[in-house]
Amino acid sequence: MPIVAAVDTSDRSYNVLDQAATLAERFDETVHVVHVMTRSEAINAETSSITSDDAVEINELRATAANVAADHLEEHPVSVDTEAVGLIGDPASEIVEYAKQHNAQYIVVSPRRRSQTGKILFGSVAQSILLDTTCPVVSVAEETDK
Repeated sequence: MPIVAAVDTSDRSYNVLDQAATLAERFDETVHVVHVMTRSEAINAETSSITSDDAVEINELRATAANVAADHLEEHPVSVDTEAVGLIGDPASEIVEYAKQHNAQYIVVSPRRRSQTGKILFGSVAQSILLDTTCPVVSVAEETDK
């Protein structure tokens, strides 16, 4: 039962990795570091490949997303077994589905600070995960300067 660490391209992801590693150590589990490339990011990658006459295959896009997770691990190594995972689609839905398929013990997220209007207009990946998953979710607070 892995610990799923949901990471994006922000520095908040390092806090997610630390918390996921702490949980993994406690329960003797592996951390699956998951990055989801949105459909618009995938379309942009596909569009940029048009000039090279080579279509980008879905496996290449997943590998690109997995590289984001792997880069976080390289920049911020943790002391547990890890697996870098790349997915494509709606981040909240993909993370919830991945956790369900792998019978995850926990999902670790770090929500972004947004105004109420921002949350209404743009939604929240962390909030959607909290509402849609059946496994426990650990929400890691963003570190602030004191």
